[in-house]
Amino acid sequence: MQLTWYGHSTWLVTVGDTELLIDPFFENPKTSTDPEEFDPDYLLLTHGHADHIGDVDRYEGTKLVATPEVVEYCRDEFGEYEAVGGMGMNLGGTVECGDAYITMHRADHTNGMDTSYGTSGGMPAGFIISDTKPTQVADEDSQTFYHAGDTSLMTEMRDVIGPHLQPDAAAVPIGDHFTMGPWQAAIAVDWLDVDYAFPMHYDTFPPIEQDPQDFVKEVKATGSDAEVVVLEGDESWELPGSPLD
Repeated sequence: MQLTWYGHSTWLVTVGDTELLIDPFFENPKTSTDPEEFDPDYLLLTHGHADHIGDVDRYEGTKLVATPEVVEYCRDEFGEYEAVGGMGMNLGGTVECGDAYITMHRADHTNGMDTSYGTSGGMPAGFIISDTKPTQVADEDSQTFYHAGDTSLMTEMRDVIGPHLQPDAAAVPIGDHFTMGPWQAAIAVDWLDVDYAFPMHYDTFPPIEQDPQDFVKEVKATGSDAEVVVLEGDESWELPGSPLD
């Protein structure tokens, strides 16, 4: 599994021959990539805020993985999209997307937007992405990545996601103000019991400017064994392994 960070919460996750683009928003200072360079197989949207769907319109026709409310909004605003399951998916569900299995889990955040359902885009989400189907019996050879979305610290990380969904790596927001800051994000990493942790959702706007080394220090202070990987924008990482050249 290859992970590439394009700043903010935008990631390209490659599982086998399947490319998953999460929260496309390339108007951020960490990337110089043209969003039209991509032809992803799936677009995964954690929620409907503008800094997470800002470049959805570049990928008309791509399959959407999102809640029904966010799917409907994108169809109304940006064009024709085929949603996984027709209407999208919802919290707790797992869908097979090419070579990947995607489980949607709640994120503690907001999601205001205008849809025919009202002014709510439904519950914001995070995604657990695996190269094998999640089951009660752990597969030691599987690789699993958790994109936490714009969440605050929540006990589901300790009680559900960590022990039962068992991610090997997690990308967590550290910007503070709108999400967790470094110290709460570090607690999340400890609760998740991951091998690798990636900071995201920082340095995009003045209110969320952070030194990611503060996150490194906070993770160490929890006693977690996780290795914090601070990627530069447009940089990739292979799981398990080291940064790609």
